[in-house]
Amino acid sequence: MAIETLEANCVTSLWVKRIQIQYDTQNGIITNVGTHLVTRQHVTHYFGDEYLLFPGMGDVHIHAREDVSGKNNYKEDFVSTGLSALNGGLVHVSDMPNNPIPPIDDSSYLQKFFLAQKSAIPILMYAGIGPNTKPLSFEVPYKVYMGPSVGELYFKNNIELEIALERYRNCWVSFHCEDPEILEEHKTQEDHFTRRPLIAELMATEMALKLIERFGLKGKLCHYSAKEGLVLIKAAKSRGLNVKCEVTPQHLYFCEEDIKKMPALTQVSFQINPPIRPSGDREALLEALKNGDVDFLATDHAPHSPSEKLHGTSGLTGLDTYAAFVTWLIVQKCVDPKIIAKIASENPGDFFNQFLPTLVSKYPKFNVWGKGVGYIEANYSASFTIINLQKPTTITASSLKTKACSSPFLGVTFPGSLAAVFLKGQRLCP
Repeated sequence: MAIETLEANCVTSLWVKRIQIQYDTQNGIITNVGTHLVTRQHVTHYFGDEYLLFPGMGDVHIHAREDVSGKNNYKEDFVSTGLSALNGGLVHVSDMPNNPIPPIDDSSYLQKFFLAQKSAIPILMYAGIGPNTKPLSFEVPYKVYMGPSVGELYFKNNIELEIALERYRNCWVSFHCEDPEILEEHKTQEDHFTRRPLIAELMATEMALKLIERFGLKGKLCHYSAKEGLVLIKAAKSRGLNVKCEVTPQHLYFCEEDIKKMPALTQVSFQINPPIRPSGDREALLEALKNGDVDFLATDHAPHSPSEKLHGTSGLTGLDTYAAFVTWLIVQKCVDPKIIAKIASENPGDFFNQFLPTLVSKYPKFNVWGKGVGYIEANYSASFTIINLQKPTTITASSLKTKACSSPFLGVTFPGSLAAVFLKGQRLCP
């Protein structure tokens, strides 16, 4: 056993304090946590007061693009996904199923799962839900596209959706909330904002909450953007519904008014589903995040080629800029670091950890994660995200690891930067 000691100002959802963390470098597992475990001269890695250490951050909603067909590997693959994630301070991610060959049964899921083992970080896979699918024989998270998105795995109406979800009682199901019939009615509108109107998200939210309750689902509403919908989600939680929600960096940072001031081609490149909303929605999202009503900071990382973006393909990248964006939330938007620990470390960790037994059973490589990620406690993985709140960073194309070589934050200077990532006790970058 080879023990190293790390000392830093550490953050959990309950406290921020200077502590020492000891871990075994051979298996990458935390062995002890305390305030004065060793003297300063025996600390292996020391970080001063300008740094904050979080349990390794995770992203519960990304699109790695690779599947057994290999058709979309030019956008991203599991190797570049892992590199982009680490570049943004993330130690685990969860990949969505809208692939040319989506993972919808045991066989297709495991084929994609084994492809993902080439990544430097663990990747949890969602299985897709379609009109004719059924649950896998082992526990995994699921994703349902209520309306058209990239790929073919979606529903044309709510009747189809309801019939399908009855088969998934008590499962973890994440919803892309846009009503398919409203999208169909608005598909000829002049711009993306009006083709995918707010009402489509609100009506889909009401339907998703109803289905979560009816079928006892563990529900998650993805990349949420609607001010009015936050009220519905909060009310559902208060009456005991098992529902969580994500918010993306792009919906927190930009607003529709910002986009409409940009040149036409730039406006097209900012196209996402659901679209970036007016400033009132953005402010409501920030307020909900500060109040603890948001459960996950998730990027919806969706890499596409430059030509695809110019032709209106929806999706923005986000892995590379995760930690830098977090510094903006803390420094410029005064978000309590304890909230960040909850939505970027602990909640994503809880999501990943509950499926860890499945991952271990399918691939022994996952045994090295101990009790899992997201906590600064003994027997958890010694995986950490460390940010410097006093060293600004400007996002450039050359600083990105994604194959897409693009970011909605190109040219943006964030007030802080990623200082270090520890993965199973190994300092990897920068």
